[in-house]
Amino acid sequence: MSVHIVALGSECPGGVGPGDETTGPGQIQGGLLWSYLGHGARELDPNSVTPSRHPLNPAFMEYQSRVFGDVRVMVRDCPSWDLLDSDWASVRSVLEQADIVVIKYSVNDKLAFQQVRNVYAPRLRPLLRHWGVPVILVAVGARLNDEGPPCTCPLCASDWSSCVPHSEGLQLSRDLGATYLELPSLNNFFVGRYFGSVLEYFMIQCLKQKAKERPDKRRGHRFNEPRPPHLDQPARLPPVRVEESSFSQDLQWLLERGVQFADVAFYAGDSGKELGWAHASVLCAVSPYFRQLLVGRQAWERPVSRCTCRDRDGPHSLLSTWDGGIDDLPRADGHPPGHLSRLVVKDPLLCLCLWETLMFLYRGAWEWEYLEEAIAEKLKNPLAVAQLMDRIRSFVGREKAPRDTPTPRSQQGPLTLGSLFNSPLYSDVIFMVQASVLQAMAVLVCAEMYQVKRLQHLCEVCVCAYLQSMPSRELASTGISVIRLLKRAKCHNADQLYVWLLHFIANNYLIFSHKPDFLELSDEEREQVERLRWPSRGYLQELSEYQQRRRQIRKSRCSIM
Repeated sequence: MSVHIVALGSECPGGVGPGDETTGPGQIQGGLLWSYLGHGARELDPNSVTPSRHPLNPAFMEYQSRVFGDVRVMVRDCPSWDLLDSDWASVRSVLEQADIVVIKYSVNDKLAFQQVRNVYAPRLRPLLRHWGVPVILVAVGARLNDEGPPCTCPLCASDWSSCVPHSEGLQLSRDLGATYLELPSLNNFFVGRYFGSVLEYFMIQCLKQKAKERPDKRRGHRFNEPRPPHLDQPARLPPVRVEESSFSQDLQWLLERGVQFADVAFYAGDSGKELGWAHASVLCAVSPYFRQLLVGRQAWERPVSRCTCRDRDGPHSLLSTWDGGIDDLPRADGHPPGHLSRLVVKDPLLCLCLWETLMFLYRGAWEWEYLEEAIAEKLKNPLAVAQLMDRIRSFVGREKAPRDTPTPRSQQGPLTLGSLFNSPLYSDVIFMVQASVLQAMAVLVCAEMYQVKRLQHLCEVCVCAYLQSMPSRELASTGISVIRLLKRAKCHNADQLYVWLLHFIANNYLIFSHKPDFLELSDEEREQVERLRWPSRGYLQELSEYQQRRRQIRKSRCSIM
């Protein structure tokens, strides 16, 4: 096998001019690649007075060596960029044969570097990226200002400005997609260990790629050695789908039909007529005004007809708390007796649009445009609509935004109702769920009991994710019985988890088939697991025959020897 390296550019300041291309073999013997190859480097024709040239493009000088024992390295080196302009088509044909491209420049020759960056790099970039050839960009030489920051005085400006800074070389390497190296000198350390290690890495990768592309000529095939059977990948586990959240729809249903759970009643201030019912936890989660009104420090000590705030112009003049001083009696509609918070609606506009306002609050208090349309359709008065919208904003705690300002998408949805959860002020149920599959299954049982399908599916996803993350060794030694999880999933109508566990057992057949609880599967379940099992019976049979043939071939070879 061989590796073809194409080198472009010169390591020396000033480069090689058009008249210097026939100076002799010594011209390339002090270069970077010649120094790396060492004593093994030789020209194609050692007896020639002039360096060997490429037949298609004489601008490239050719020499070769051997690395890694028996790998031939062919180097085509063009030290002058000006020589490439004569025939770019032949330059392209040389680059097409390259396995690795090395671009060199001197850090003390800024004019040559600018020529490479502005003229030749744009022509090379699309070719190198299209072929996917690894590129090494090497900056050779020590800068005059390496000992400290560049001097800006007039006497020294000419020195440091003629050097190519590190940042410009790094930027060129990024444009070309190259590996960037800086070599202060061409000694054995920088060339052999620094540049050589990078070059050898790309040569090894190139040899691996060529070995893959070569036809398989292993010795075993000469003796008609059998090939091992092909093992297919296990079947993909079925997905577990979870419904989208119906939080807004559920709260809307709670407002429309959840009268039996209501604990807030609204009455008209002028007539005392009952206007509607609501739930204190939802109102307090949305509105700080309702929070102060219903859950304040003295919320449960309400005197008769006590107004929360006497300010007639403020938002507190809209509602007031009232307690008739008698116990709650059973209602005709079957509402159970209990403590009720009675709120008197004193604002006539709010009395007319109380239902629309409550619907707006229950949906998260963010659909301002829909609320305004619903109020406008009912009041038919733009001035009254504006007044009521301002009052609703005041007790919701939202400032009026410009009309043409769109609501950010991240603020849409029932975000204000998030305080209903994980809050000791409004919550009365605590879930204790730890990182264990068994706890998730316990919640799944409760979700199935109360017909909370989305929670049930979330528990199914939790169980599947936990089992799928376990490595095979842990899965074989775990105390969790996957077979019994399968039974519980079937018992509690977790159909998605049941199907997923069947496929999971089939995909890990060699682990579960040796466990005692495998016998607890029903005949139908075992038949389905056998049908989906991985690896399949056919593969195991082929593997046994393959191993048998190999043993026979080894015995025959020993007898021949």
